[in-house]
Amino acid sequence: MNQGGITTVAYLVAGVLFIRSLGGLSKQETARRGNGLGAVGMAVAVAITAVAWASRGTEGWSMAILLIAALTIGGFIGGWLARRVEMTGMPELVAILHSFVGLAAVLVGFASYMAPGAAAFDQPGAERTVHLVEVGVGIAVGALTFTGSIIAWAKLRGTISGKPLLLSSRHGLNASAAIAIVALCVPLVLAHGTSGLPYLVTIAILAGLLGIHLVMAIGGADMPVVVSLLNSYSGWAAAAAGFVLANDLLIVTGALVGSSGAILSIIMCRAMNRSILNVIFGGFGTADHTTTGAFAAVPVGDVQELKLDGVAALLRDAKRVIVVPGYGMAVARAQSSVFELTRALRKGGCEVLFAIHPVAGRLPGHMNVLLAEAGVPYNLVLEMDEINRDFPRTDAVLVIGANDIVNPGALEDPKSAIYGMPVLEVWKAKTVVVLKRGMAAGYAGVENPLFYLTNTRMLFGDAKKSIDGLVAAVKASS
Repeated sequence: MNQGGITTVAYLVAGVLFIRSLGGLSKQETARRGNGLGAVGMAVAVAITAVAWASRGTEGWSMAILLIAALTIGGFIGGWLARRVEMTGMPELVAILHSFVGLAAVLVGFASYMAPGAAAFDQPGAERTVHLVEVGVGIAVGALTFTGSIIAWAKLRGTISGKPLLLSSRHGLNASAAIAIVALCVPLVLAHGTSGLPYLVTIAILAGLLGIHLVMAIGGADMPVVVSLLNSYSGWAAAAAGFVLANDLLIVTGALVGSSGAILSIIMCRAMNRSILNVIFGGFGTADHTTTGAFAAVPVGDVQELKLDGVAALLRDAKRVIVVPGYGMAVARAQSSVFELTRALRKGGCEVLFAIHPVAGRLPGHMNVLLAEAGVPYNLVLEMDEINRDFPRTDAVLVIGANDIVNPGALEDPKSAIYGMPVLEVWKAKTVVVLKRGMAAGYAGVENPLFYLTNTRMLFGDAKKSIDGLVAAVKASS
């Protein structure tokens, strides 16, 4: 078998490993194995690429050495970031990494167009037309992914407000930009040599502005979906780069990432009772909501605060407890303490379960990862659809740093910005204990009437310190 045949077989093996990796990532129990399969697949792909280049002689060896050097430097930076970034900063890191994929697609497109051998595509014909369209599409998708990911990073980081920027003519602006990008492909194809470069630059600028506007129009409550969407965009950008480079594996890998990200985004939108178009275009086809619904503007009732010993006594008497983790738990790094409390309660004969909302935290699966990191058994962690029916027969619910995902206004207040979003119906339990630092609104900027209900008690303070205190109190009484 010649070198080309070996490369093709290796790419096929890598592609199968990537598919198996996605299958493993679909379940908590097999996620670790899925990550491992993906890493092996990438190692095979990179190794065979380096070998293929090295077989081309002196120039090929130089390219292989550059590849290894880039991998070494990039791997060192990636490992350093992975150890340095806290789980609370992981959504921002994922968003910024998506921007790198988009930027790479843009650079590949321009490099392909400006390369010395690109003059071969100056001969009229279908091959030249297809190649130039591939370059234009690759640059457009890459630029949109790059700027959109930067805005998402800034929103998640808090540098830019999470409130949506809803211009009255936003849909017209988006449509005009998209039409202009498509129209610019015509003079690009008609241009001779590299004289179409100004058209490519214009395509990149318009797509970049479109990416900024699209993400600016998306509110904070939808940011987990945005991260998933950007993951999909980065996959399509990689696939477009694969077409430009005529690299089959890059096309397959990009298509896998793009399609899986799109499917995840649709699943999350359904879980939020949102339309995928509504999220992408910032309220497309619906009336613009404000964040001042009836519940949000005038909360009814008084907040009932409960001290640590009162919550501990409540938990000691409970036969069934459900824990609802949120972003506040991640900020306080309280997941290990929460599991310690779980073990103490279960030792005393109490049944303890965890309720996970599809968009809890700032990243898809954010809470699942935190609980797995703390060692919480997978069978105790239930999704919203599985556990909502259990709240009416639950003695106590611990809401740890969650807000929007337990807001009854989402079901009862038509004027709320999150109206229609399915939530964890914790208020149906006998008693709800909410652990928060203060009375601030959630990431969507919506006040939560849950805090004022007669069966709700507030435990103010740092979540980790509060949970540690509860662990000590529960253990002391056992």
